[in-house]
Amino acid sequence: MNKTFLLSLALIFLSNAAIAETVPDKIKQRLDAVAPGYDADSIKLTPLSGLYEFVAHGQVLYISADGRYIVNGNVIDMETKKNLTEFTQRAVTKKTMDAYDKKKMITFSAEGKPKHIISVFTDVDCPYCSMLHKEVPKLNKAGVEVRYLMYPRAGAGSATFKKSVSAWCNEDQKKAIGIAKEGGTLVAMNCDNPVQEQFDLGQSIGVTGTPTLILEDGSVLPGYLPADQLLKVLKEKG
Repeated sequence: MNKTFLLSLALIFLSNAAIAETVPDKIKQRLDAVAPGYDADSIKLTPLSGLYEFVAHGQVLYISADGRYIVNGNVIDMETKKNLTEFTQRAVTKKTMDAYDKKKMITFSAEGKPKHIISVFTDVDCPYCSMLHKEVPKLNKAGVEVRYLMYPRAGAGSATFKKSVSAWCNEDQKKAIGIAKEGGTLVAMNCDNPVQEQFDLGQSIGVTGTPTLILEDGSVLPGYLPADQLLKVLKEKG
């Protein structure tokens, strides 16, 4: 894991410990009413007086100490130039992705031991997803493992959704997803599949378009990047 990321995590932990206090009951009561399913253990006081951070359904949000206001946005420390929201969101996204069953992903393995792993929410009918797919051999050769999760933007019941299911149910998933991305025709197939599950997973961590790349530290890269640019980003991440 990136040493800078670990150091930042330690500093944030110490900072949170220093400003920690008992969470007001009114905050818990309000969240119980308006945000069922929120992570009760995630509530913590931010460096901004009177503002508490919490996580609900994979998203980082804020609530005022009196429980009246909920804020959806970034908290940025202008002295350190750190986006505190982004830092927490990375950790939440990493935890979510690490917990997901890798056997349900369509994996294009790196040549040799992987140097990097990226998880990609993809739509088989997305032109930019197709462009990224053409870069996969180059990424694999450079030591990058690519794991696909289905994210049919048109939603359940759409032609893209059904095509995604057919690709996942195919005996040769990697070949099938390649055919689909090139505009080819797949034999309609159905089986127990994780397509809806992966679509819901993507929404829970804020995926709104495709391709969306999730890096090992939980960083999110929306949109297409040519292999050379992506490899540069991965190298900088360490």
